[in-house]
Amino acid sequence: MIPPAAPESHAPLGEGPGAAMPEVVDQVAVARLYGEPLFALPQDLYIPPDALEVFLEAFEGPLDLLLYLIRKQNFNILDIPMAALTRQYLDYIEQIRARNLELAAEYLLMAAMLIEIKSRMLLPRPRISETEEAEDPRAELVRRLLEYERIKLAAAQLNALPQLGRDVLRAQVAIEQSLQARLPEVQVADLQAAWRDILQRARLVQRHHISREELSVREHMSLVLRTLQGRRFVEFSALFDASRGVPVVVVTFIALLELARESLIEITQAEAFAPIWVRLAYTPS
Repeated sequence: MIPPAAPESHAPLGEGPGAAMPEVVDQVAVARLYGEPLFALPQDLYIPPDALEVFLEAFEGPLDLLLYLIRKQNFNILDIPMAALTRQYLDYIEQIRARNLELAAEYLLMAAMLIEIKSRMLLPRPRISETEEAEDPRAELVRRLLEYERIKLAAAQLNALPQLGRDVLRAQVAIEQSLQARLPEVQVADLQAAWRDILQRARLVQRHHISREELSVREHMSLVLRTLQGRRFVEFSALFDASRGVPVVVVTFIALLELARESLIEITQAEAFAPIWVRLAYTPS
């Protein structure tokens, strides 16, 4: 659409008939000129013929125009009358060439192709063989038109589907955050960190209980003597019961020292770093 040209006035406004402003405004203004209401159009107002043009049909390219002409005239797309189609096509080009030469160039290329096809149809077709004839010059154009029509129909079907923002709107609901219960999202790493924190706090508040155990050196001296009774030698480490804890081991060691001091047992070692043996002291009869 070409925008309307600015009106040309050959006489100053207000001097022509019917252009005088009434002293009392009692009707609706048809326009405003420089902020002033205009109640009647000037008699010498000139509007160029091409100031306003309305195109009822808009085409997206040469193939779109060809398909429109074929469907409008009910032509068989597999048997196109090239003369009638070319004539209508050239008439449309003549209308747009005077106003938009850049747009008409693309359509002129298709017009040249139509004229070439028509020229080839007027010439006799050479036979390729006795059973086959040369290809119809319109075959390539028909193939392109059929492909374009399929794509155009598919695009129309896609455009008919509901589109967000055009046919439908996304529902938006405002929810008060204070009324909505939001549960925390707990991950495995969060559980592990919480468990380590609990263990650390448990170590800080743990208590060490000390219990008093009555251990008798005399009692352990008797136990050692009973162990050595009837045996020739007993290895020194075999006299200690480590499973009963460190206090029992210490008391047993003190009992051995007391028995050795009282000469009730003998502690011998054959050589350095050799095993230590314990036996009852020899008492002459």
